[in-house]
Parts: sequence; C-alpha cells; structure tokens
Amino acid sequence: MNIVVDFATAMDLESMADLLAELFELESDFSPDRAKQMRGLRLVLDNPNAGRLFVLRIDGQVAGMANALITVSTAEGCRVVLLEDVIVQARYRRMGHGRRLVEHVRDWAATEGMTRITLLADRDNRRALDFYAGLDFRESAMVALRYSPG
Repeated sequence: MNIVVDFATAMDLESMADLLAELFELESDFSPDRAKQMRGLRLVLDNPNAGRLFVLRIDGQVAGMANALITVSTAEGCRVVLLEDVIVQARYRRMGHGRRLVEHVRDWAATEGMTRITLLADRDNRRALDFYAGLDFRESAMVALRYSPG
C-alpha cells in the first residue's frame, strides 16, 4: 500500500466533496450540500494565503483530507491554524491514517512558523475527541459560538 499526504489539487476536489458529505452526515451542526462544499474547497484551493487543503492518498486515490485555515492570533503574535474537515474514508479508519494526516498538517504548520492549531469537534463524538487527545490536543476554556445572519 502506497500512502502519501500532500497538498490537494483541483483534480482532488470531487473526491474531497465526497468525503465532506460523509463528514457532515456525522456532525450535528452541518448538513451536506455539494455545491456549497465545492465552492468552499475551491475558495481555499485558490487562496493559499487563506488556507491549505491536504489529502491522504492511498495507492493514488484520495482516502482522507484536512483543511488548514490560516488566521492571525494577536495572543500569539503570528499566523495560526484552524484545522477543519479532518476525515478518512470509513474503510481506512483505525489504521493510523488519520494520525499520519494530522501529524503532517502539524509539521507543515510548524515549518511555516505557526504556533497554534485549534480545532472543533462535536462534543458527543467520543471517538473524535479521543483521537485528538491521542495527538496531544487539549480542551480549551474557550466556548465556540456561532452567528448566522438572516
């Protein structure tokens, strides 16, 4: 099995939208909408200063993804990452591929001088919370709030 983690390309977007549909079926706050997901993926892909899309390829096929959005933290005084959309196809889970993907993003962020990675996970998704805890992510005292105009 040939396993590679790399930056996504335009040719990966359809496969990534499929993964997002799977992810958003698992998350209570979101619903799959392929047109929206394709627009969002394209926005990140076309604007590398806003973020980077990563794919996990197994034998040349997209089997996982992560979305590393870049922002500036005044607390840190530098660019930081908001990690979103981490998912590995169901048939490849529990094999260390998700760990490999997130570690790759962590290494990339460190190389880019980013000092913090923040992520959100469903509070009732114990598997995800345990997965991230195993990668040394810790709960924050901060609470996620959302406003949607209209």
